[in-house]
Amino acid sequence: MNFQYLTPVIRGKTLLDLAFGKAREKGVEKKLSGEWIDIIRKKKGLKLDVVKDMLVPKLRKTLDNFPKTKELPEFYIKLMNLTLDIALYQKSLGSLDWAADKVSFFHREYSRKMGRAQEREKMKEYSNQFYGRVSSVIKQVEKNLSYLEEARKIMRTYPDIKEMFTVCVYGFPNVGKTTLLNRLTGTEAETAAYAFTTKTINAGYFMINEDKVQVLDVPGSLARPEKMNNIERQADLVMRELATIIIFVFDLSGYSGYSIKKQDLLYRQLGKEKKVLVYLSKVDLTAQEVLDEFKDRHYSVDELKQEIGKDAEKKREEMPKIPVEETAEETLPDLEEEMLD
Repeated sequence: MNFQYLTPVIRGKTLLDLAFGKAREKGVEKKLSGEWIDIIRKKKGLKLDVVKDMLVPKLRKTLDNFPKTKELPEFYIKLMNLTLDIALYQKSLGSLDWAADKVSFFHREYSRKMGRAQEREKMKEYSNQFYGRVSSVIKQVEKNLSYLEEARKIMRTYPDIKEMFTVCVYGFPNVGKTTLLNRLTGTEAETAAYAFTTKTINAGYFMINEDKVQVLDVPGSLARPEKMNNIERQADLVMRELATIIIFVFDLSGYSGYSIKKQDLLYRQLGKEKKVLVYLSKVDLTAQEVLDEFKDRHYSVDELKQEIGKDAEKKREEMPKIPVEETAEETLPDLEEEMLD
């Protein structure tokens, strides 16, 4: 799912200003005929209509703009649990539904009262009551509108994850993970010479033989499972939930600021549950004796692609074959016979 399309949430005061302002405009510009009491009733009723027609669709549009948790893949639910107060998120969506229903209810109630009123002062009283109750409803959901805007900004950083063969690029901050992503996929994700350039999950794709591969560059980890910050938890979630293969990036040059010993500790923590391929970054900045001392099997970019391609092909071949159903051409002669009969 692409969360980039989430649109800004209009705050409560702005909603009321828009609705009441439009109602005033319509009340002035609308030319009505008939008895003076009918004209007043029509103008007051028209303003009620305008307020309802401005508020309810905007509340519904905001509600529909946000994904419902029951419709999301499990990965996104877990990501939301890491980055949002998911209970407050769901409550906030429910509050907009409640507010839209309440505004519609008050509109119906006061439209009926306005239709029966025979005195100008009574119409004014009903009109003011309607505006007051509608204002109260919107003010009650202001905190929910505010939270949804906060959630929107966070959710816009979520990656557009596809359900396909996935590779996770993992390692300490500033070791060259994003540079590797760009080399593997041809993307142009941001890189810089300081830690935590990657503050969200970058995604790129490449074709290898018949298979399309998704590569996810996750924020750097600091090898402290008991003290993970929010960025590290996202990285860990992607690695555990999505990755078929993990590429662990080592920087032996020292420029990342993390010792080889610390990087090796994080590498050993990955265990053997998933296939891990090692990549050495910044080799042009690394002393030859340091490279010679590194004993773990490591791969070039081309070799990484070859290894990924073999696993992607194997996974594709292991997928259950969908039986080919009878085609239209095969059934056509029978249909023709029936028509001729």
